[in-house]
Amino acid sequence: MSVEIWRLPRVLKATGMGRSWTYEAIARREFPAPVKLGSRAVGWRRSDIEAWLESREARAA
Repeated sequence: MSVEIWRLPRVLKATGMGRSWTYEAIARREFPAPVKLGSRAVGWRRSDIEAWLESREARAA
């Protein structure tokens, strides 16, 4: 099974949040941490972002 990795622009589009908010939420441990892809590149597992979105929907309901 392959793991789909999303880069920051895709994460921002999916969440509707901005770059600063995203990194601040990571620091507060309120958003999934990125995985290191290289010396200067990170990405997020699609499944982590979708689970985070579902948890927000559940809290709002």
